[in-house]
Amino acid sequence: MTATDRQRAIPALYMRGGTSKGVFFLPADLPPDPSTRDRVLMRVVGSPDPYEKQIDGMGGATSSTSKVVIVGPSTRPDCDVDYWFGQVAIGQPVIDWSGNCGNLSAAVGPFAIHRGLVRPAGDGIAVVRIWQANLGKRIIAHVPVRGGQVQELGDFELDGVTFPAAEVRLEFLDPGGGEGPGSAMFPTGRAADVLTVPGVGEIRATLVNAGNPTVFVAASSLGLAGTELQPDVNSRADLLARAEAIRAHAAVAMGLAPDAAQATAHRQHTPKLAFAAPAAAYTAASGRAVGAGDIDLNVRIFSMGKLHHAMTGTGAVAIAATAAVPGTVLADVLGGARGELRFGHPSGTLKVGAQAHGRDGRWSVALVAMSRTARRLMDGVVLVPPWE
Repeated sequence: MTATDRQRAIPALYMRGGTSKGVFFLPADLPPDPSTRDRVLMRVVGSPDPYEKQIDGMGGATSSTSKVVIVGPSTRPDCDVDYWFGQVAIGQPVIDWSGNCGNLSAAVGPFAIHRGLVRPAGDGIAVVRIWQANLGKRIIAHVPVRGGQVQELGDFELDGVTFPAAEVRLEFLDPGGGEGPGSAMFPTGRAADVLTVPGVGEIRATLVNAGNPTVFVAASSLGLAGTELQPDVNSRADLLARAEAIRAHAAVAMGLAPDAAQATAHRQHTPKLAFAAPAAAYTAASGRAVGAGDIDLNVRIFSMGKLHHAMTGTGAVAIAATAAVPGTVLADVLGGARGELRFGHPSGTLKVGAQAHGRDGRWSVALVAMSRTARRLMDGVVLVPPWE
């Protein structure tokens, strides 16, 4: 056996964060060249896979389980770690580094402690200050610790995750907007726009930068009730095509892509497309009944071309920020802007809240808070064929 026949072992931690899971790395353990690094990371998760199963890798063949994370010491004095998130396409050779995963954000603080990047002492709550390098935003993670180690087990239940675990509270600081042209919380300067989408027609939408770039439309504009689960949507190729057309044209309107074709081919992770409807009863994917009185509205979100099985963490951030602003699609569904609400998603319900402030037509949100859970699934190395 020659050296080129041997697989390379890369230290890694396989973690669940919220309703997602991914492979976590330290920067020093990956190739420094970005193109080589991406090729290696795709091989880790088993992409590109024309069978869309990721059998020969760590990915789980869904958008929620085809993810990679890099966490290292921060270069900023106001943060402890820098965090990069990569959404790995399943059937194409693409890693989209344009956005964040709010669910896996819950695992970043625990990973930092597990790898010695942050060293808490004693028992209580360790505060980990995270720089989300994809978006240029700060996240504060409140991680329970015991004896200086992450306390992973607990009784906090999160809809979309089968087993309870310890609560990790996240604070997304100033999640709306950013620096540069087109990066305001509402990049068009309006709380709602009318998009003209070839083959679809005119669609009223709210285009927002909060958590991730997100597009909100009324469920009725897609011919939906807002109570749908994955099988109701993902089996309909015509519906998925319409949704992608809306998403791609919204990306152009937001200044995120030069044309719709480019958005579909190279910017699949962001913006997300979500649809909302007034509160209505439905049966969640777990079989649990969700009553109309349990929620303020229903929201579903697409991720990488398919309906998400629950709600993305950044989608929850975007919902909180958008619902707090008058004139948005969500505020209209609610009958007025709301600073705190509980929404229904395919796996259950989630409570979010935000305070929005408007000045001279520009809106900002100081903080969005939510709770998730996180847990190590495997600690060791991943084996990758030689890439030289």
